[in-house]
Amino acid sequence: MSRIGKTLNRGTGEPVVGTGETFIARSWLFAPGDSERKMGKAADGSADIVVLDLEDAVAEDGKRKARTMISDFLAARPREDRTRLWVRVNPLDGPHTLADLAAVIPAQPGGIMLPKARGRADAETLDHYLSALEVAADLEQGSTKVIVLVAETAEAMFTTGTYKGAPRVVAMTWGAEDLADAVGATENRNPDGSYGFTYELARSLCLLGAAAAGVAPVETIQGDFRDLQGLRERAEKVRRDGYRGMLAIHPDQVDVINAAFTPTAEELAEAQEIVDLFAAHPGVGAIGHKGAMLDRPHLARAQTLLASRNGV
Repeated sequence: MSRIGKTLNRGTGEPVVGTGETFIARSWLFAPGDSERKMGKAADGSADIVVLDLEDAVAEDGKRKARTMISDFLAARPREDRTRLWVRVNPLDGPHTLADLAAVIPAQPGGIMLPKARGRADAETLDHYLSALEVAADLEQGSTKVIVLVAETAEAMFTTGTYKGAPRVVAMTWGAEDLADAVGATENRNPDGSYGFTYELARSLCLLGAAAAGVAPVETIQGDFRDLQGLRERAEKVRRDGYRGMLAIHPDQVDVINAAFTPTAEELAEAQEIVDLFAAHPGVGAIGHKGAMLDRPHLARAQTLLASRNGV
């Protein structure tokens, strides 16, 4: 896997990369690539990652202009800020991907979001394109990271477990709206607002695929950007399930997402207590603590939590 550099959280200046090969970014904010104002507002905000969008946010006849706008926008930003400025290109099975990449890679975005990824083969094809473009632009080989948008098509639902060792891939996310279109659904939610079975399955497959690949799972968007309480509850739930971050479509969602995916003082204190307890009893596989038995998985989770705070 490509080397993973450190990205800084806006506002705190702390790294958003965790231990080993795990890339950690709490909030991923989309900004349309054909609006300099919206790209600027997003980049100047508190999102860990800003995704400059060439796909859904840009009409077909505006993609050529948007490529130039994104390239110029990236080139005008300080190099250290560009590590958190990523670009969502168009899908590989369409006519735009190579032109998208050729336009933006010389301006050194931090990464690429690949939509409608159908499996590992798409990640490998993207890697070939990026490698050639990095050479042409005299960039460090492998410096452009990738997040794959999986489970947006019916075919992709069966390939979420294929990304282990895929070059450049540091995160996986999923999409409920495109999946609904792919299967011909008239609605993807239940009467109570929760996702239907197929979409909860997609969420689970993304999480399991990311765990199998050793990359960060990122939750999909919440379309109603005004429902911040619902966003908070959902973000906290998926974090408990194992997700490490969430996509956002509006700047108002960013602080809610950042807070939901930031460990609380109580969580950190409890994790430190577990780590200290095992450190005081080296070689022990299980230990009694507050009326419960803790074993090595509890220790591993505590260490991961502390590492996400420290960014080491």
